[in-house]
Amino acid sequence: MATNSALTQEASRGRDDVVTGLVARARAGDQQAWDALVERYSPLVWSICRRYRLGGADAADVSQNAWLHLVGHLGNIRDPAALPGWLATTTRRECGRVLRAAARGPLAARYDLDAESLPDDQAASAEQELLTAERHAALREAFADLPADCQRLIALLAADPPLPYADISARLGIPVGSIGPTRRRCLDKLRRHPAIAAFSSAEPVTAHGEIPDPALAR
Repeated sequence: MATNSALTQEASRGRDDVVTGLVARARAGDQQAWDALVERYSPLVWSICRRYRLGGADAADVSQNAWLHLVGHLGNIRDPAALPGWLATTTRRECGRVLRAAARGPLAARYDLDAESLPDDQAASAEQELLTAERHAALREAFADLPADCQRLIALLAADPPLPYADISARLGIPVGSIGPTRRRCLDKLRRHPAIAAFSSAEPVTAHGEIPDPALAR
């Protein structure tokens, strides 16, 4: 039986293969591959902007410049699997640029302007945010490929505040007793989707079988 370490390494290789394929296609001019990269790693870019406490306009400026840098350097990235780390470093440098531009302002003293490195605790946080961003991207892709009835059911089950089964039954036109079995079948399809197969080999798609947040698939 494979160890947790082996499963984690297998999951990492699976994610690397996905990124490598997207980068190769984007280099060849595939707009869909480029859009997939942006969707996959935008949460990572924005999470770094939040860590530097940038305002909305500054964060948007950083995000735009980070992606523009990637457009210019996509052909020079020797190891496509390292793209997330490259993008994170570029984003941190852009955050530093914005903060240095505001160095005369009263807020500047609150920031660490060394954008080349992060303390160990923040580096660990960045790694976790990268993993979360990739998991969310895989979940969005898998959710989008579910049958429409599964998408509607999962969205209703994940509603906040929760909807009673009677309401879900009325909205979808299905018996209350079929909601649970249908839910399990839909989540099984979600777990088997190629986009999240690497994640599910190392950990469940959602903890304790919980319904994923459909907002992640929007």
